[in-house]
Amino acid sequence: MSNGSPGPTPGFLVWRLANKWRVAVDRAVAPLGLTHAQYSVVASLHGMQRAGERPSQRQLADHTGLEALYVSKLARALESAGLIERTRDPRDPRAVQLALTEQGRAVTRQAIAVVQALHQQLLEPLGGLDGSRTRAFTGELRTLLDAPLGPPVPNDESTQETTP
Repeated sequence: MSNGSPGPTPGFLVWRLANKWRVAVDRAVAPLGLTHAQYSVVASLHGMQRAGERPSQRQLADHTGLEALYVSKLARALESAGLIERTRDPRDPRAVQLALTEQGRAVTRQAIAVVQALHQQLLEPLGGLDGSRTRAFTGELRTLLDAPLGPPVPNDESTQETTP
């Protein structure tokens, strides 16, 4: 919280909500052998494949908002688990393309069902997944996510006492 605010800042609340949801998804997908980050990769890959894409690690990183190096690490772990395959892109030998294996598609379908049920539960206070308040909330989140980041804030004394 900042000194001039009577309560938590929006940034602090977004951070707390993101952590709460990450923990909830981690717990929900753990029985399937996944972490929240791994779920984000396989679920995104599932959607992209259904749209006819075979994305590179970079494209998947851009889609998920995760760092490319982290996606690479997750992809290697998921490959070791037999859930995805990594192949060189024939058009760009530096790029690695990703695809779900048959086992990966099965696990991902289960995980998506589990996470959708969890989201329904987490969004119940706003009317559930299909509620008008949820749609409005989703729109507001998209607005914030679509806004470009400005230049970095200088590290001076006036910014050192604020929270995320």
